[in-house]
Amino acid sequence: MRSLRILPLALGLAVVSGFATSEDGTLVLDNAYAAVHRNAAPCAEAGPGCGERVVVAFGDVKVAAGGSTVELEYAEVFVAEAGTSYEIEGDFAEVNLKPDPPPVDGPAVAIPAAKNERLHDAEDYFVFEERLEPGDTRERHSHAQRVVLVMGATELQQWPDGADEVFKTQVPGTIKFNPPVVHVVKNIGDAPLRNIVIELIPR
Repeated sequence: MRSLRILPLALGLAVVSGFATSEDGTLVLDNAYAAVHRNAAPCAEAGPGCGERVVVAFGDVKVAAGGSTVELEYAEVFVAEAGTSYEIEGDFAEVNLKPDPPPVDGPAVAIPAAKNERLHDAEDYFVFEERLEPGDTRERHSHAQRVVLVMGATELQQWPDGADEVFKTQVPGTIKFNPPVVHVVKNIGDAPLRNIVIELIPR
């Protein structure tokens, strides 16, 4: 099971020294719902425009907060509540879920996706590790708007409702914001599907 580290709300949190955010960080996604930086943490100090943050490790990562240090390995995550400060180093993506976003677009019908591992539940979103073994099919299911961080390389065949089939190559390190969908998915590659997904909850 992937470990999930939750840093509780603590305004004015004391931060352990000796950690630094990479200066070569890149903004890879930015819209009204989320901003994602790779190897930079502009919301580590929980400033204006920063809501809850989900940090996903793409390598060895250390997080310092509240007088303690958390170590993450590849594809592990931690969640920092709004108002929480931290320092971080390593190879990671910081997903800032912006406060006061627009209404979330949901699918035409809500059908839970089987075979995944739920990592965290919050009021406005949930985090899961998306899994599908080679040759396996995930029967018809749905998703709302979501941030997808690709962790493993494979090939997918998808059958969206009302549209032609789609073939997708999963490239590790890819970070994207996907629209709502109802579909069937088959892993036609040689390796397991492995993504970290932060799915927003329609209200």
